[in-house]
Amino acid sequence: MQTHFTPEQLQDPNIQRANQILRSCVHCGFCTATCPTYQILGDELDSPRGRIYLIKDMLENDRIPDAKTVKHIDRCLSCLACMTTCPSGVHYMHLVDQARAYIEKNYNRPWSDRALRWILAQILPYPMRFRLALLGAKIGRPFARFMPDARLRAMLEMAPRTIPPVSRNDDPQTFAVADKKMRVALMTGCAQKALNTDINDATIRLLTRFGAEVVVAEGAGCCGALTHHMGKETESHAAAAANIRAWVREMDQGGLDAIVINTSGCGTTVKDYGHMFRNEPLAADAARVSAIAMDVSEVLMKLDLPSGEDKGTKVAYHAACSLQHGQKIKTFPKDLLKKAGFTVLEPADSHLCCGSAGTYNLMQPVISKELKARKVKTIEALTPDIIAAGNIGCMMQIGSGTDVPIVHTVELLDWATGGPQPPALTAPGKTAPQVPILR
Repeated sequence: MQTHFTPEQLQDPNIQRANQILRSCVHCGFCTATCPTYQILGDELDSPRGRIYLIKDMLENDRIPDAKTVKHIDRCLSCLACMTTCPSGVHYMHLVDQARAYIEKNYNRPWSDRALRWILAQILPYPMRFRLALLGAKIGRPFARFMPDARLRAMLEMAPRTIPPVSRNDDPQTFAVADKKMRVALMTGCAQKALNTDINDATIRLLTRFGAEVVVAEGAGCCGALTHHMGKETESHAAAAANIRAWVREMDQGGLDAIVINTSGCGTTVKDYGHMFRNEPLAADAARVSAIAMDVSEVLMKLDLPSGEDKGTKVAYHAACSLQHGQKIKTFPKDLLKKAGFTVLEPADSHLCCGSAGTYNLMQPVISKELKARKVKTIEALTPDIIAAGNIGCMMQIGSGTDVPIVHTVELLDWATGGPQPPALTAPGKTAPQVPILR
């Protein structure tokens, strides 16, 4: 793609990066075939190629974003399926993130949009605030149908019926092991600590069982992804910087073989810290952190979990977009589940997003619900006993549309290798298969 940035504009490192990305696009349109919003809406401007044209025009002309441009960029899920499909290697993620930051700085949104986005940014990254908000949503759920704004209704409908108690495993500490094979830091996250404490608990049990000393670092918290994808750079970089400092301290003091992340949306962001901070004083430390950031499935492959007998249990594996497209991890979770003895099934169109996408299901509820319905239909067609996924957002989204129990991949692996049965399998209305434990 031909660009016309001025020499003055190209002095800005962000414009330099945008120029590189735009010039790599050859207009082929392969991305439209795997773009969920284009499939639903059929509008070229709701495809990656269309959004690239809008972003190019906006950045080249230093233009104040208009409502049309903002609408189509807001509709992007950042599922990154286009990056998997693109034959030219267009780094769409960096381009759309830059566009969102530009819009955040230069576009005056309607007051209701500003208020909603401010509330989400002030609540979701903070576990205790989020817990209080979930309690309020639980109380307000019966009145959801009376809410005039579809986004407010979506917030109430997505709130879980039960809020788990705080897990003290998420506190800063070290889980030592007798025969240490590696030392890792676990990112305990933010929203996940309020929505589902079973995931971190199972991750710690599983890692320590097979020789990984697990550290929960003092000062680490939200990865910054939720605010990053809203274009709120100040908030997202502050959260990321806190993590970088916390993990670098652990790297310098006791050494780390990996930073383990069990929420794939967070993993995609942490692995990109090196890019996010490339022009800032923390650049070197951010690059160190990104270099050892790993999804939990990557670490478990290194620990060589034992093989298990066939359990006769069908597990539908949902591939989170942030894992398969963002981190390019496509086989590890399935390989681990198969090795443990589960029968792994993959739904049709597994490359397509479920519609969760961070805060997308709250800010674009109509499109999100359509994508959820499609995803649930393809999963239920497999008649699975359990659904497994590697991202809390996907679990909440899909779980709200089906009675098939959904758990994190690590919960099944923990159960199969001596851990407790995942609580989600015995929740009211769920039918738990009987799975023998590995011996």
